[in-house]
Amino acid sequence: MGTYLRYWRDMIRTALVGPRLYYAWLAALALVIAGGTAAYVMQLQHGLIVTNLSDQVSWGAYIANFTFLVGVAAAAVLLVVPSYVYHRADVKEVVLIGELLAVSAIVMCLAFVTVDIGRPDRVLHMLPGFGQLNFPSSILAWDVVVLSGYLALNMHIPGYLLYRQYLGKPARKRAYLPLVFLSIFWAVSIHTVTAFLYSGLGGRPFWNTAILAPRFLVSAFASGPSILIIVLLAIDKWGPQDVKWSVIQLLRRIVTVMLPLNFFLLGCEVFKEFYTDAAHVISAEYLFFGIGEHATLVPYIWSGLAMSVVGLSIFIWLGERDKRGWLVGASALVVVGVWIEKGMGLVVPGFLPTPAGDLVEYSPSWIEFFVSLGIWALGAFIFTVLAKVALAIQSGSLRHPSAA
Repeated sequence: MGTYLRYWRDMIRTALVGPRLYYAWLAALALVIAGGTAAYVMQLQHGLIVTNLSDQVSWGAYIANFTFLVGVAAAAVLLVVPSYVYHRADVKEVVLIGELLAVSAIVMCLAFVTVDIGRPDRVLHMLPGFGQLNFPSSILAWDVVVLSGYLALNMHIPGYLLYRQYLGKPARKRAYLPLVFLSIFWAVSIHTVTAFLYSGLGGRPFWNTAILAPRFLVSAFASGPSILIIVLLAIDKWGPQDVKWSVIQLLRRIVTVMLPLNFFLLGCEVFKEFYTDAAHVISAEYLFFGIGEHATLVPYIWSGLAMSVVGLSIFIWLGERDKRGWLVGASALVVVGVWIEKGMGLVVPGFLPTPAGDLVEYSPSWIEFFVSLGIWALGAFIFTVLAKVALAIQSGSLRHPSAA
């Protein structure tokens, strides 16, 4: 058997073998994926009418999740920079976990876009040979290119490094290091282009702001490290590898810097909208205070901001103390808070009121909820399997027989 085929065989075997907790976790994720698949089949049969999307609000929970997950993928750069640029040995031990999380996040991004367009065969319209990508004139085409390129980079770099470790051979820097530095700039580009998708729509004044791209990046560098804290603490407790406390503290410090910056940029937007009191303030007014009986998003945005504030307060209060339960709780609050502010709090108000002045309220249907839950479970399943194989190779338990 060839070395490469043996590598794949050993990885698949490693992914299929584990303790009872591992099987229980994968089984639970598979059950959620099955539920999401059933809901998506119903959506395919009846069309987007089973969602609460409409002609007035054509983007909802799917695009909200897509926007948030692009930031999660971009946040992998926060481990890449200290590992490869500043050569921090403690971070280098877990940098591949961050890159594999980026792979899972991009897969979820592509899945959310697929379910949002209704018929998945419409993707063919953007593929050369079947349709026309309209690159570089279309911002959507730019988004397709940067997301696909970032996915390829984050598949190649960990894949190559793990393969060399499996063989017991040192990695050739020329084969991956230039791509590492390229991925650093690419990580910034994927969320910048996503912000341009919004701010480039002239008919949606709520999104027409020059600081939308910085807001996207800053919020991503708050929520992404929070997810990494949860993941790394789980690996430290149940996985085969110890995670240095200095890595957790590095991520905590990043969150405590980036989250106040996110509040500052949001405050700038709020000041611009309400102080000028122009005609377009109605979108922000609907989001924060509601308009008459129309106030669906008010509980969303205020609960999201409250979660972020409480999470930040816990991070600051903890400092360097090793209180992992509190740290996980604070991280979860920040993740949910940023998801609300950056998802439902950004996407839906951009459509309301409509150019005709209509206020058509939106909240996700149960179909959207279960489809979204299924995609998140799919991403968690992919990440779990990839991380298990990567940790087995890094710990030395998975090696080629001829490896030193």
